[in-house]
Amino acid sequence: MPSLTDVMNVEVAAIAERDGPEWLALRQALWSDHSASEHRAEMRDLAARREFAAFMARDRGKPVGFAEVYVRPFANGCVSRPVPFLEGIWVAPDVRGHGIGRALLIAVEAWCRKQGFGELGSDALIDNEASHQAHAAWGFAETERVVYFRKPLPELEGA
Repeated sequence: MPSLTDVMNVEVAAIAERDGPEWLALRQALWSDHSASEHRAEMRDLAARREFAAFMARDRGKPVGFAEVYVRPFANGCVSRPVPFLEGIWVAPDVRGHGIGRALLIAVEAWCRKQGFGELGSDALIDNEASHQAHAAWGFAETERVVYFRKPLPELEGA
């Protein structure tokens, strides 16, 4: 298993309160469909939960990636309950392919083991082949594919 020193000049550490502005910028890069205020509210809520952890990767002090893990009651394809779930992982495009994602995952796995867990769940959009390949390289095994559907229900008259 690679060590963090094998990866560029990257340091990975748990995200602290002082990292808020940089964490926000990284989250916005991954989840750009949410406003900054939505992210800030979610970050405050998550940071207060013991079933949540977040890690930031820095290359020479510059934030270049992050990962978030949250313990869910269950996750499709996992056998244990509850199960930690990799809610998000993102690496800056200009430094991808240098092991930063793997370094973040090493930190996530260490946190999971320390909490007593024996497996880690994750997901990716069905058309996100780059994420599928990264997950495979990190040792994840695909368990199933799902397409979600939604049907809005019109209001009933007189209700």
